[in-house]
Amino acid sequence: METISWNDFEKVELRAGTVLEALDYPEAHKPAYKVRVDFGEFGIKWSSAQITKHYSKEELVGRQIVGVINFSKKQIGKFMSEFLVTGFADENGDIVLTAIERPVPNGHKLI
Repeated sequence: METISWNDFEKVELRAGTVLEALDYPEAHKPAYKVRVDFGEFGIKWSSAQITKHYSKEELVGRQIVGVINFSKKQIGKFMSEFLVTGFADENGDIVLTAIERPVPNGHKLI
């Protein structure tokens, strides 16, 4: 594991956002959804997320997630991902979303 400085960590914009919409993404190589998330003052952004094993589209809507919003946009097939959805792989390699215990304003930074 590489050690980073506090300044390096502060550069990563880990922000809270609320899922507004979740859509199937059948063109993806691995099962995924397209999610549209409100990051408050940072706007509404889209991402592709391989979270289909643990979450239905319906239960994602209204849920707060943690996203990295300052990575470069990434082309995923014909879709442009604007942020990274964060989570942890379970024992099978399926993604469990990073959880926000209580509601916080959209756009607030993880500190």
